[in-house]
Amino acid sequence: MFNAEKIKNDCINWIREFFEANGKGCNAVLGISGGKDSSVAAALCVEALGKDRVIGVLMPRGEQFDIDCAYKLVNHLGIKHYEINIKDAFDGIVNAMPKELELSEQSINNLSPRLRMSTLYAVSQSVNGRVVNTCNLSEDWVGYSTRYGDSVGDFSPLSRLTVQEVKEIGHLLGLPYDLVEKTPIDGLCGKTDEDNLGFTYAELDRYIRTGEIDDLEKKALIDKKHKANLFKLELMPCFEPEI
Repeated sequence: MFNAEKIKNDCINWIREFFEANGKGCNAVLGISGGKDSSVAAALCVEALGKDRVIGVLMPRGEQFDIDCAYKLVNHLGIKHYEINIKDAFDGIVNAMPKELELSEQSINNLSPRLRMSTLYAVSQSVNGRVVNTCNLSEDWVGYSTRYGDSVGDFSPLSRLTVQEVKEIGHLLGLPYDLVEKTPIDGLCGKTDEDNLGFTYAELDRYIRTGEIDDLEKKALIDKKHKANLFKLELMPCFEPEI
């Protein structure tokens, strides 16, 4: 049985211990989308470090239809925040590509998360910060993140928690209901996460925690995605010379 109160408190203590060992007095810096993961991660950091040591970075690419959710979160927590629009950087890279090089749809979609992570690290190094990874276990399980984009960070409070567990903690933290329960949208192609994945997070979370799933076709799809994306969770392979 998932004890959300215990896990919440343990995670807050873990964040404090991380900063004590890896950046005493440093700030936590994270991208704010207005979704559950960045909301819960930010709230946990506020509980662990105090709101004066948490910095949110909003990174729309041009117009962002739901940026009001991101502002609702930073205002609710009372944390310092910056809005940095990545549109010019995105357009600059795309326009600078050689004409004979046709960027794939996946390359274009993944460029924004990678630019956002570069932006986060630029901010972090300017404010004595440590970058928060906001991925959860469910996304990581099926590779629903961009390598060297939202998949990286200096520490990760949520990567061993499923979507349903993150939501439980979010409600305990007193976050606005609509942010915790906000339908996850990738912000890249206009579809929901579940549309892209082909199964619901509830089905995935149940399968991760219990091994049970009713739809065998969805089981096969989850297993395929999990196996194909394990490399994202591993360190980069290195040649080991025999010297």
